[in-house]
Amino acid sequence: MIRVLLAEDQGMKRGALALLLGLEKDIQVVAQVAAGDEIVDAALLSRPDVALLDIELPGLSGLDAAALLREEAPDCRVLILTTSGRPGYLRRAMEAGAAGFLVKDGPVEELAATIRRVLTGETVIDPALAAAALSSDVPSPLTARECEVLNAAADGATVADLAEKLDLSESTVRNCLSSAIGKTGTGDSTEAVRAARQQGWL
Repeated sequence: MIRVLLAEDQGMKRGALALLLGLEKDIQVVAQVAAGDEIVDAALLSRPDVALLDIELPGLSGLDAAALLREEAPDCRVLILTTSGRPGYLRRAMEAGAAGFLVKDGPVEELAATIRRVLTGETVIDPALAAAALSSDVPSPLTARECEVLNAAADGATVADLAEKLDLSESTVRNCLSSAIGKTGTGDSTEAVRAARQQGWL
């Protein structure tokens, strides 16, 4: 029996996917989570063979969670589910150690077949997503620190709040935000976060 962890923030989609996968004779959904920061704990508890991760999750993105899973649960194969091949996403998924990159709304039979394939050691990438991502893939100009500050700024926190949360000086936070805004060609930090996410840099 193939043990699967499912991470999807929309309850109806998560429930429907779990139900459909459960109809497969050799697949069992052993854990379901709605937030990215719950993935590693759930994986350590349920010991899945495969983790199906949506990219856009509250708390922690599926891409960031995939990188953590590689360290904390190296035997768990990761499949990234997405609705679009945004530039940067495929590259980040592969860098995070993902074994697959699939369309979220594809046929469940295809997903089940892919789950079986990655367990044999294959890497499976949806051809259309790969073409879309690679044709416009631009390396991120943002540094790791700028990404960290932008991610933290996504909820509209003040410079002082960000400095305290990230244990940085306020001048460092201002410099990172200013640099990120310049590199994304935007007018403020909110626009910079949106632009970086659209490019798949965050």
